[in-house]
Formats: sequence, structure tokens, C-alpha cells
Amino acid sequence: AGILILCLVSAAAALEFRYHHAKELEEYLRGVHAAYPSLTHLHSIGRSVEGRDLWVLVLGRFPTHHKIGIPEFKYVANMHGDETVGREILLHLIDFLVTSYGRDPVVTRLLNNTRVHIMPTMNPDGFEATKVPDCYYTQGRYNRNGKDLNRNFPDAFENNSASIQPETQAVMDWIKNETFVLSANLHGGALVASYTFDNGNPVTGSLKGYSKSPDDDVFIHLAKTYSSNHASMYKGTECDSRQTFPGGITNGYSWYQLEGGMQDYNYVWGQCFEITLELSCCKYPPADQLEKFWRDNKVALIEYMKQVHLGVKGQVTDKNGNPIPNAIVEAKGRPHVCPYRTNEQGEYFLLLLPGTYVINATVPGFKSMLKTVEIPDNTGNFSALKQDFSFPEVSDQIRSRVASCPKTPLYQELTRASAAVKPTIHILVLMAIMLVTFK
Repeated sequence: AGILILCLVSAAAALEFRYHHAKELEEYLRGVHAAYPSLTHLHSIGRSVEGRDLWVLVLGRFPTHHKIGIPEFKYVANMHGDETVGREILLHLIDFLVTSYGRDPVVTRLLNNTRVHIMPTMNPDGFEATKVPDCYYTQGRYNRNGKDLNRNFPDAFENNSASIQPETQAVMDWIKNETFVLSANLHGGALVASYTFDNGNPVTGSLKGYSKSPDDDVFIHLAKTYSSNHASMYKGTECDSRQTFPGGITNGYSWYQLEGGMQDYNYVWGQCFEITLELSCCKYPPADQLEKFWRDNKVALIEYMKQVHLGVKGQVTDKNGNPIPNAIVEAKGRPHVCPYRTNEQGEYFLLLLPGTYVINATVPGFKSMLKTVEIPDNTGNFSALKQDFSFPEVSDQIRSRVASCPKTPLYQELTRASAAVKPTIHILVLMAIMLVTFK
């Protein structure tokens, strides 16, 4: 057993700048877990069409389970099998985190206060199918069934007729079972940080070429955080001078309309803010460029992770101090069509920029509770502002019913609204949809 562990530790320590295929990737992840068993947890969230495991390595002080007050963060790469840079970057991120823990104060505090989930490949079949690397396109983009996984999720604006693929279902179940707060998915083919919404309608501003979410300011901040800490993304002109991205960021819809995307699904149904990171002009560049890609992205990857500690967090409890699941907690003026609710431990996490906000906590059937909070920038302290809510009239015998958000397009009814309709009408329609959802 000692020899086996020594071999695994050696495998973990010998990460090279080259492409790692399925077997090598699994061996590396197993080696890391064997070398750092108290800091990591390795598990598969499902299998691909061809039966390959969808591996996730979890890192943190409590890697095996959620701990109250500690937010969940995730990185997902290689969703398109022929977009390969993110896959290798995440392996090197894992290597950097485990070898820096206990030595680097920033990494140590980050992992002590954050549970980090890393999925190097969401589409292992597509990666293995890409026999001849290409900068622009190969069939390996799709999964084994020939489906684009980033067009395969339920859509908030249109009925997505695509049949849900095993890889997509695994990620949807993963999102449902964890309290993810912040995420990024890593792609290739451009150099830009793209943010929600990817789809839209007149209510979200599609007539003006921009699909704006209720948390647009936060998304812009998140995208800029990555772009400004990247070696060159912030320039916005690296790949093609004909296509510019001011500051190295773009609203997804402004770039091109996308139905069934993963980042919108995370935001609407997962209560998780996700952005899409395009990390290389060439989708599948030569392996000798991987070390430079790692250097270009290293600081940005860490700085982006810190943003999971933006805003406010807390618990909603009853008169006996017991947690209340499924209570609605949102910042006033920022209603989500699928209301953000507390988890089983009564926890909520709201990403908000520094400023003054009114936080509205509601247990259906009882009077709402409002609290005004002054939110500082706590990312450097690795802890969002804490604000709890206690409902003295609610006993532990009373629990709000689980209200699952329907998978039908939540913005469907709003498409009838004209761009000329006054904002107050938009709000009324939105409230009506929310009331139906609550019921």
C-alpha cells in the first residue's frame, strides 16, 4: 500500500505541460487525492455517453461536505471537446492549489473559507474523438451523440427541444445538489469573458442588442475581474482586430444569441452566477503553448475565485433557532424570475457589489422581514457580510413547501410586452410570474 501511495504521489508531482487523455487525467486526479486526502475529495458526478466518468476534484478544509457559511465555487472546462486549453489549465490550477496550501497565505485562506469544485472535462468523449487538433472546428466539439452541450440546457426564454444528454443531466443534478454561488466555464476560440444573459427578449433589452439580467452590475464586475487580471484579455483585440471587446468582456447576447446555454441555466435555476471564459484564439493549440496559457491565466483564476465572497450571506431560522429551508431571500429591486431560496440549512448567499441594500426575507404565508445592510468589499477577508433572519412567529412544525422552478421558459409571457411599455408594467408582469412560481 505504501508503494502504491508513493507511486500516486509521484504521479501527482509530475504534471507536465502537455495534453492528458482520459486515463492519464484520471490517474493524475487519483494521485492528487492520494497525496492530499484531507484537502481533497474526488468523485464522479456521472458518465458520458461512452461511459467515461465525469470527474470532479473538490478542494477545501471540508472537502467532503458542505459546511454552513462556506460558499461553494466551481470551474468547468472542456464542455466542447475540441476546446482544450481550459482542461489543462484546470489540472495545473489543482497542482498550484494543493502545493501552495499551508505555504501561500492567500491560497490557504481561500481554501479554508471556500469549497472549490473543479471539473477538468465535461465532454471527455469529444476530447478523445478529436484526432487531428484544429484551431477552428472539429467534430469533437460535440458529445458522442453529436449534441452541443452548451445548447442543451433548459432555456429561460424559449422552449429548448434538444434532448437532455447524460453529461448535461449530470451537471444539472450536480447544480441541484450543491449550494453553488459562483462559477465559470472555460472555452476556447476567442479571448473574452462573457456574461449572462446569452438569450433574451424585449423585456431584457434584446431590441437594443443587450440582454440585461437583474444583477448586470455584478456580472460586469465578475467579467472585468477575470479580464483585468489576465495577461492580455483586457485588451479586447487579441484574436481579430475586426472583432473587439472593450475591456475584454461582453454580454453574451450582444456577442451572439445562444439558446440552452449553461451559464444562463446556472443563474436562473441554480442560483449560481456563472460567466463563460474564452481563453484561446486557437481552440486546440500546440502543447508547447500550454505553459504560457497557464501563466497568462494563473492570477485571474485565483482573483475570480475570491469573488465568491462578495455580498451578503446568512441563515433564516424559526423561533427555536432551527433552519428554514425554501425561504425566499433577495435584494430589494433585484427580483429573479425563479426566486432565490434558502437551502436545507436555511442558508442564502447573494452576490452584491459594495453598497447599501435592503434584503427581503420571506417565508411564504408570513410577513416578510426587511433589513438594510451596508455591504463592504469583503473579498480580501474571504467572507461575505453575515446577516441572519429569525422569524419568531414560525415554529419548527411549519415549513415552506419545496417550490421547484418550472423548466418552461420563465420569460415566455413577457415576450408580448413591447419595448415601449413603461418599466412599471414590466415590474407588474414580473411580479405576477413570481407569484405564480411561489404558489
